[in-house]
Amino acid sequence: MQFCDDCGSMMKADGDRMVCTNCEAATDRDRDREAEFITTESQIDDDVIESSKDANFEGKPKSTDVVCDECGTQEAWYTLKQTASADEPPTRFFKCTECGHRWREYN
Repeated sequence: MQFCDDCGSMMKADGDRMVCTNCEAATDRDRDREAEFITTESQIDDDVIESSKDANFEGKPKSTDVVCDECGTQEAWYTLKQTASADEPPTRFFKCTECGHRWREYN
């Protein structure tokens, strides 16, 4: 994602140029720099969710109102992340305290 130097708004691609969605300032696309960006087309869950097997969920809050689909345990650590707009509830990411299975819950 690229932001406008003039007003700070998000820019969008328009051929070989990047155009501001707010003030319509334009600049040439920097293809070398774009290779560093993660686009929504190429984004995978691993970019969004902490998916490392050795991620430290221990010490995080625990929930006892969930059931792990893998082993049936009714306890999991969880974290909250705002994955949508601010007026939407946060997403809860779980890790089973027994088998380590991970999942998410949208409220």
